[in-house]
Amino acid sequence: MSLEFSSSDDAPDLECVIAALDDGDCREIITVLEEPMTVHEVAEATDRPLSTTYRKLDALSDAGLVEEAGGIRRGRHQKARYVANLERISIGFDDANELRVEIDRSSNLGLWSEITQEF
Repeated sequence: MSLEFSSSDDAPDLECVIAALDDGDCREIITVLEEPMTVHEVAEATDRPLSTTYRKLDALSDAGLVEEAGGIRRGRHQKARYVANLERISIGFDDANELRVEIDRSSNLGLWSEITQEF
């Protein structure tokens, strides 16, 4: 499924997507998020501080490139897990010569969003 981002409140704008893709830390995080991971797991896998990891995951979420996919429940607390939700990104001009972004979403996210582990 391809989505065209517009300036509506629920879709990230082109600048947000480009800024996330221009950030090396964000690109590295996307590569490790093949399956859902907690913020701590992402920080460990990318050898980044937790504060940076939280900030980059926020930017990627705002850009619509990663999504929360359920959580891990430990006692009364649930830790969010994140997963990359894309297979391909295209940036190009539309018929009105306006830049637009299309993201082919991963069809596997539905599986991950249904899973919640309990410990």
